[in-house]
Amino acid sequence: MKKVKIFLTAATVAIVLLSACSEAFNTREPLGQFGQPSLQTPDGVDGLLLGAYAMIDGSGVDGTPDWNVTVENWAFNLASDDALKGTDAGDQPEQTFIETYDYQPFNGHITNRWRSLFKGVARTNDVIDAANAVEEIPDEKRNQIIAEATFLRGLFHMEARKMWRNPPYIDDEVYDVSDIESTKVPNDREIWPLIEADFEAAAAALPASQSQVGRPTSWAAKAFLAKAKMYQGWNEDGSANTTKLQEAKVILDDILNNGGFSLVPNFADNFLVGTRNNSESIFEIQYAVSSSADQASARGMGLAHPYTDPWGCCGFYQVSQNLVNAYRTENGLPLLDNFDDADVPETVDETTTLSTYMDPLDPRLDHTVGRPGILYKDFKIYQTDFVRDLSYAGPWFSKKHVAEMEGFGIGGWGNLTANNYRYMRLDMIILWLAEAEVELGNLERARELVNLIRARAANPESFVPKATQGTDRNDFTIVEGEAAANYEISLYNDPWTDPATARKAVRFETRLEFAMEGHRYWDLVRWGVAAEVLNAYIASESQHRTYLQGKSFAKGKHEYFPIPIQAIDRSVKDGQATLTQDPAY
Repeated sequence: MKKVKIFLTAATVAIVLLSACSEAFNTREPLGQFGQPSLQTPDGVDGLLLGAYAMIDGSGVDGTPDWNVTVENWAFNLASDDALKGTDAGDQPEQTFIETYDYQPFNGHITNRWRSLFKGVARTNDVIDAANAVEEIPDEKRNQIIAEATFLRGLFHMEARKMWRNPPYIDDEVYDVSDIESTKVPNDREIWPLIEADFEAAAAALPASQSQVGRPTSWAAKAFLAKAKMYQGWNEDGSANTTKLQEAKVILDDILNNGGFSLVPNFADNFLVGTRNNSESIFEIQYAVSSSADQASARGMGLAHPYTDPWGCCGFYQVSQNLVNAYRTENGLPLLDNFDDADVPETVDETTTLSTYMDPLDPRLDHTVGRPGILYKDFKIYQTDFVRDLSYAGPWFSKKHVAEMEGFGIGGWGNLTANNYRYMRLDMIILWLAEAEVELGNLERARELVNLIRARAANPESFVPKATQGTDRNDFTIVEGEAAANYEISLYNDPWTDPATARKAVRFETRLEFAMEGHRYWDLVRWGVAAEVLNAYIASESQHRTYLQGKSFAKGKHEYFPIPIQAIDRSVKDGQATLTQDPAY
């Protein structure tokens, strides 16, 4: 890797973490010569690395709303069948365009996501160049820094490749912070192999464990390498790429058998502040509560909180009726083919405010969705005033990302939290492995893996408890030994013999397990079924949400977003743009 002179403005980590010129897309322009003594040290390079980590959640991009760039990707998951924009019709119209498949290259959300990801790429290349340039860094430490930066570079490029069909790849060999022209590279090649190479290099150099939470291990790098292969596991026509799936299977088996991770017994422990960094976590984004909205972490999820007190803002990221219906069960199993034939009702007994839902339901529903009459985390019994406009987006609200009282933010909006984002965890590994096993003909192994997930969900100790309303809105009493609803979930006890049914069961399980975590849209795309599933969803959901009527998902186009027009305009080199637009746009 080449050594270059590094340019920065100041000798403090705080300045390192500041964002670059808002005009930059793929890099930041040089801001001052790397001549400050405190940056020519291992500590100074560590500061640069912290700046790269900050970009995982899009922090530090001037003038960019946090919800455009957050790692949870919730504003883009609005294009899935899980989520609705929520709030009211006039708020954040650019999100409505995403929700209704009106993707435009000037959409600010799309533009800012590009900016943040390639800002992250630039910072990782800064780190690698700096680590090579500062001779005082011991070789072992240098290798560790470079490995972490390489992991992050793979991560940023992976997120870009999920968003866009043909993003560029920029590494430290071409990147030169003193020359903005160095980042104007063409987007004329498939970058998945380069993403894999970054994760492979990181896996080979990173330790199996880290003393500081939030830093990647070799197991995390392997997990993201497997994810990259799973994203290549299906062709655009939905047929399996068994070569990539077999490659992924080898890695996934290794993580499951040798990584030392284990499923936590309570499904909800993956969404609580009090159980962060647990035995299931492989790579977790670390958040903290602050009294200042400008300093708190998880700012990107700030809008996605209930409209009522104690949050008070803002009512975005509501839940579709379609997703709620997916949690209906029959004999404890999902209704794979007809889950959306009937609606889970919205009715609530007015005298007790207890839900009258009697149909059997998967217990993960009430860890995922706020429903009238059901306890919402440990705050209060959910009522329909949690949403901003009931007639616009219905009664259901997202729940997983909201912290319980232990991690509830103070000051600012009051809805900023210390609820970490579990970016990579063991249940993902298990269900990816089940996907691969189905396509490789190992149906019974796939059934065993899915049953591991379902057995955990069936643990009655993890069920949301029944609660009765007191005289005060914030007062409730837990009814010991009683569940909030009629939870009924069982294992797949009959052998799987039909690949199509097994495939459907694994994919359905994936939706139930990870709903509203920012993955669903890209799962549908990588499986090659987005158009089929989302157009069926629109036909159904538009009966409840009239603004979806007449909308459609165009196969071959809407699987990816357009490259921002500003990025193309600013990629001009020698009189010609180096970036070319996705031909679908």
